[in-house]
Amino acid sequence: MNSVGNFFWYAFFIVGLLVSHSENSSSSIQAQEVKAPVMDSVQRLAWHKMHLEMQNETPYKKPQWKHIGPSLMSGRITDIAKPLDQPATFYVATASGGVWKTINKGTTWIPIFDDAPSGSVGAITVDPSNSETIWVGLGEANIFRSSMSGTGVYRSDDGGNSWKHMGLPETQHIARIIVHPTDSNTVYIAASGREWTKNPERGVYRTTDGGKTWKQILYEDQMTGAIDLVIDPKDPDTLYASMWHRIRLKWSDPLPGPGGGIYKTTNGGDKWTRLSEGLPPRNKTGRIGIALAASQPNTVYALIDNHEIARKAAPGERDSYGRPKSDVIKGAVVYRSDDSGETWQQVSQNSRAMQRLFSTYGWVFGQIRVDPNDPQTTYIMGVPLMKSTDGGTTYKPLFYPGLHGDHHAMWINPNNSDEIINGNDGGVNLSYDGGKTWKDLDNLPVVQFYNVAVDNATPFNVYGSIQDNNSWRGPSNHRPGRDEEINWKRIPGGEASVIQLDPSDENILYSESFYGSLMRSDMATGETIQIKPKPAAGEPALRGQWLAPFQLSPHNPRIVYHGMQHIFRSLDRGEKWEKISPDLTTNNPKTQGNISYQTISSLSESPFKFGVLYAGTDDGRLHVTRNSGEQWTEILNGIPRGKWVSRVIASQYEPGTVYVTMNGKRDNDFQVYVFRSRDYGENWQDISNGIPGGPVNVIKEDPFSSEILYVGTDMGVYVTTDGAKTWQVLGSDLPITFVHDLVIHERDKVAVIATHGRGIFTLDVSDLPR
Repeated sequence: MNSVGNFFWYAFFIVGLLVSHSENSSSSIQAQEVKAPVMDSVQRLAWHKMHLEMQNETPYKKPQWKHIGPSLMSGRITDIAKPLDQPATFYVATASGGVWKTINKGTTWIPIFDDAPSGSVGAITVDPSNSETIWVGLGEANIFRSSMSGTGVYRSDDGGNSWKHMGLPETQHIARIIVHPTDSNTVYIAASGREWTKNPERGVYRTTDGGKTWKQILYEDQMTGAIDLVIDPKDPDTLYASMWHRIRLKWSDPLPGPGGGIYKTTNGGDKWTRLSEGLPPRNKTGRIGIALAASQPNTVYALIDNHEIARKAAPGERDSYGRPKSDVIKGAVVYRSDDSGETWQQVSQNSRAMQRLFSTYGWVFGQIRVDPNDPQTTYIMGVPLMKSTDGGTTYKPLFYPGLHGDHHAMWINPNNSDEIINGNDGGVNLSYDGGKTWKDLDNLPVVQFYNVAVDNATPFNVYGSIQDNNSWRGPSNHRPGRDEEINWKRIPGGEASVIQLDPSDENILYSESFYGSLMRSDMATGETIQIKPKPAAGEPALRGQWLAPFQLSPHNPRIVYHGMQHIFRSLDRGEKWEKISPDLTTNNPKTQGNISYQTISSLSESPFKFGVLYAGTDDGRLHVTRNSGEQWTEILNGIPRGKWVSRVIASQYEPGTVYVTMNGKRDNDFQVYVFRSRDYGENWQDISNGIPGGPVNVIKEDPFSSEILYVGTDMGVYVTTDGAKTWQVLGSDLPITFVHDLVIHERDKVAVIATHGRGIFTLDVSDLPR
């Protein structure tokens, strides 16, 4: 569907919602004009240009953002590239932290694309004919809860010092880039396409003029994209591509579709043939990773997320996220062809270890590599990294201290197979003995925070949860690489955790595991107790968001609110709970699946009056109660329907003032949604004018001035000092990054941001005009 078609589909969807009736609302919603979505990359690129101009012109350039870590871990790596003529140099692409270069084997790192339109990178490669030419594809191709989109292909001709946009902006997610081994002008791109919605810019693209023009040379349909691509180094007209039904719903894991499979060309991409003999049926085939044995090019391997049923689940058996299983799929299966793809046979065993390799989410993993000097040695990446030396028949896990469990990228030295660079959710690891031992490079600062909280210690501490790396606390005066004696420390809480401290006793910490599993900890004694509310007998199971919101009441910190599909309240720090709302979501059984959806995504109690509480949901509903839950009113007059409510904030300055931000990424919508109401949400005013592009993740008031507001987006931080009449970029020295949360430390007048890809930054805001 093109952008015009998407617009009319969206308009039809909005009209349908406008005439629908809300069971939980005390008043009907009147139709008003709302902002149109923005789905095209032309506008995104224009917004990016506007952001860079605002960076240069902002009157608040003097304060500089300071990175405070953490420096003892890293984040998700998506690809690795290494020039063979520079032994100590290599490049890494990160899921949401940009592109990095080392010239000393990882002792230090240089960010080389900090002003890219997106910090999400799917692929990187070095031109084999010119090691100063680097190609980058923006947009992580792994489907992830925090995977972000990009704006096409970029090239550097000076080792990463400068970059030029080479097109394909609507592809959004790029899985692989292959440069012809002897012709630098010929480049192939595996484009995965949009993650959440249909689009035709998917498949394999080729340029023969260095990126000036592109031709789509392999295409199936608007939901099937290319996820891997390999070239025969001895016959570069021969390539293999894997196609995948790569699209997801808000409420469901990605599932196989009618399309996909492995394709081969022997004429540089002019004609492709689908290879199927010996492979599972397409409707049981998920993601496919492919690898060609350079020393024996007729041998090709495929790592397939096989959805054929392996066995019935044991009673009580659950997946990695605690969800009950019924059938267990085969999962990771390795297939091998020794006749250049004409026929395939399964070589890996149907073992529990292979079933568990993808941990039930094979759309996240799927990389396979062949030793360039030994066709019998292969590596497969999932949870954990595994190695076979018998042609893929048996795989043994590779464990070592400091080697993270989740693996996504690998480079093997073609001149010395013992030298391996591995990319995982914890960063980069090096091996010089074929994977027996590993050196952990934990100094790459691409940590993916979800949120941030602060305490009132001196200096104050910063708290947050990190994708696949649990919850942590660190000192606000930490200087990465220099103050390791005051480094970050683990705290109770999982990778998906809102964190709050009891202001009357900061030894009491509230945190979570995923999907709302709330806990309370006494940091003085080390005691942690689980306090998640439970449904009453006969009621449906609770649905909690990945980061389920909760709040300690500003009127009494012993009172806790917790958002699932209902709001629960505890008057005794979580010992007992009462349900104070109906289901505040759309509660549509047709859009409820194995992903927790139709949940409360943000809540806020007014500091002026106990029991005035706002709640927003991931399916676009927004309610207020002014009497502790006795009555709830839906308040959507003038704001979009169906958008994820990323933040709702009750004002600390005016009783009826409330702010809301919305994030449209799951509709492929990059519009800027920031609204203010001065009448408890009865009417809303768009206050986003001047902010260049969304999605918007957070809004906060300044603790000293009602005229100052802060907004965090997928590009950076913006501030208004005149009540949202105008907006400016806040501070300097902040790369374009995904700002997921923001807090102002009231005592020290310091802004603290949690970025999803670059760690935690602080900024002195004491000189803002108040």
